[in-house]
Amino acid sequence: MGVIHGSYWLASDEAVAQPAVTDDIEVEVAVVGGGIAGICTAWELARRDRQVALVEAGRILSGTTGHTTAKLTALHTLIYSRLAAGVGRDAARRYAQAQQHAIGTVAETVADLQIDCDFERRAAYTYARSVDGLDRIRAEVDSARSAGLPAEFVTSTGLPFPIAGAVRVAEQAQFHPVRYLRALVGDLVGRGGQVCENSRVTRLDSGRWHRLIVPGQGTISADQVVVATGFPVFDRISVYSRLKPRRELVLAAPIAPDRDPDGMFITPEDNTRSVRTTPYLGGGRLLLVTGEPSRPGAAGGSERRDRLADWAGREFGVESIAYWWAAQDNTTTDRLPFVGRLPRGGGRIWVATGFGGWGMTNGAMAGSLLADLITGKAAPPWAALFDPHRIHPRAEAPVFLSKAMSDMRDFVTDRLSPAGADAIAGIRPGHGAVVRLGRQLCAVYRDDSGQPHALAATCTHLGCIVGFNDAERTWDCPCHGSRFGVDGTVLNGPAVRPLEPRELDQ
Repeated sequence: MGVIHGSYWLASDEAVAQPAVTDDIEVEVAVVGGGIAGICTAWELARRDRQVALVEAGRILSGTTGHTTAKLTALHTLIYSRLAAGVGRDAARRYAQAQQHAIGTVAETVADLQIDCDFERRAAYTYARSVDGLDRIRAEVDSARSAGLPAEFVTSTGLPFPIAGAVRVAEQAQFHPVRYLRALVGDLVGRGGQVCENSRVTRLDSGRWHRLIVPGQGTISADQVVVATGFPVFDRISVYSRLKPRRELVLAAPIAPDRDPDGMFITPEDNTRSVRTTPYLGGGRLLLVTGEPSRPGAAGGSERRDRLADWAGREFGVESIAYWWAAQDNTTTDRLPFVGRLPRGGGRIWVATGFGGWGMTNGAMAGSLLADLITGKAAPPWAALFDPHRIHPRAEAPVFLSKAMSDMRDFVTDRLSPAGADAIAGIRPGHGAVVRLGRQLCAVYRDDSGQPHALAATCTHLGCIVGFNDAERTWDCPCHGSRFGVDGTVLNGPAVRPLEPRELDQ
């Protein structure tokens, strides 16, 4: 069998189709977004006897959640030393509490609903191979301990190569995210909740009731609305400038059980390397290797994938890749998720985003927290930490300025693209480029037969110029992470309209 371009999680679970919106719906709470944050929020609300509708533009779990590496850990690379320095030790402590609570919630839910989702307890490690990285590792150990985690410094692990040192936190977990969340969806429907797939919401009208518009299909009217779509598709002021999209590659390869490194590992070195395993066919293990982060639309996707495959082969003796895919998430300027109330809509619109690549714990945390806030239950002590209205100038200013400059470059300088037929002629089959044709910028893709196809190169969200992702053959927006197929269809928001076709003179 050849390499499968697709998520192992989605390929190894049988999807249960949910109906599309075909009429007008009225509920107490509408949740937009069928990933872990949206599903957990809807399920938590249904458990508290709220009438809920969960609405997804495509198929539930087909976005970031279905393409994660699915680590349930409170150890998020070097987060605690960064939080302690930029936001304060109390913030680091509350962050650790929130993550540990989320892991406990998932473990309890697996047991209560008897979910078969390969839930396994594992230690988590952040390691450095170079002695130059030891100062950061030791600082993280100290900060994680101060935050209340059982962190320790170690110099040996189950990895097949030596390390200089690592942070180790025991009793973390890993699981099959799609199987877990499909069980929650089944329980949600059993409690009277509605789940609607293939129902892209393009507009939110606020009044006495909020109305979510699904063109040509129907509307969802709700007193409260939760937006759990990555970049919020409706709010363009309060959080957009403080979110940065990032895309990472994932490779999955079968290994023998005796070569399992027995843990969850990550290093910021080598342009990030993240490792874990999961049960695989016939009692074997599947090694998951993640890394090579980049902005959406950045050139060189195939080269990054090859580098990751070479690393897996060199360090783990991997002989063949079974699956490969990519995952996308957003990081906030202070590295803390946004979970809470948005300023518009009379205080009845809520958001969950900015998980920074750690969406399993943060998504579960967001579901529980939003359900508390919406139903008026006493909020946990970490609620204010994730409030979208917060400002942490010391931590955010450098990142905010860097992001603003990058967005400006993508909005302005990318318009200085090569012009004319010669530029199109230089595009190889299976590749694409942004080309200036007259006064228009066109996204031109040449298919495998050699036929060129042109689209408007301006993202339909806020007007940035898309870039071609040669590994996945998509047009990606570097500003806010919208993604489009080579035919212009929307693959990922916040864009809700396709790229328009353009004519080429043949």
